Amino acid sequence: MIKQFLFILFSLLLFSACSSEKQREIRIATNSWVGYSPLFYAKETGELDKLGIKLITNVSLAEASEIFEVGKADLVTTTQYEYLTLKEVIQDVVPVILIDRSNGGDMILSNKTIDEINNAETIYAYLEIDSINSELLKSFIQTHHLENKQLIYTNKDQLQISDLENNEKNAMVVVTYAPYNTELEKRGFEEVASTKDINSLVVIDALCTKKAIYNSDKARLQQLKVQIDRAILEIEQNPQKAHKLIGKYLGNISYDEYVDAVKSIKWINKNPSQELLKKINKLGYEETILIQ
Repeated sequence: MIKQFLFILFSLLLFSACSSEKQREIRIATNSWVGYSPLFYAKETGELDKLGIKLITNVSLAEASEIFEVGKADLVTTTQYEYLTLKEVIQDVVPVILIDRSNGGDMILSNKTIDEINNAETIYAYLEIDSINSELLKSFIQTHHLENKQLIYTNKDQLQISDLENNEKNAMVVVTYAPYNTELEKRGFEEVASTKDINSLVVIDALCTKKAIYNSDKARLQQLKVQIDRAILEIEQNPQKAHKLIGKYLGNISYDEYVDAVKSIKWINKNPSQELLKKINKLGYEETILIQ
């Protein structure tokens, strides 16, 4: 009887010890951008749950960064703009996993032609001001020599931007990205520029974290990279399955719209070019830290 009691007590203590060693949850702050589809896919297939990783999806790049900045997330998806902005506040933040490069996925839409924009006295610009949107708009203004125009800026998140009405009286310029462009195009807005033709701007998407988390959870981050690679492969091989799984994260866009959105990015998760690595190394994307 005593032996049986001791055995039960030992088993309970062992179970308690195992429970206390359960890995802590890692939280990723992200937003609805087609380039982050691998994360949505890994979530829907249960792979993130297996790794103890929770996805926090936001309506804007800025909101995702804010959640990371205040400590409510351990990792955050960023372009180089958000990364460099975060680094001003959190000095030990580092990019750890490259995901994609925008190849037309970030764009400027307008209800006017380029000539009509040039002839307008006032241009009404709508964008997420605290994001890569600002850099894209700046490049557009410089390319088309619009510096002397009266520009009226309105700061909105992409969900609000996608609801914009087409006011034909005004020259409207809207900075957006896939999949939010689809609703605007249905209202008569057309693309006038994108990351595909603005050569001065390279937009890189990556997962960033603090060095302390990188050091303490490197093994799990490596496993996450494996799942991202696997998700990208499956997204490429079976786009219909991918659309069915992750369409809800992308505003429930149609299959054709989804396919077009995926075409507007280039995956750089594996074997990024040395030219690209050299370029982003100057921004703090250290090749020795990036998980390949």
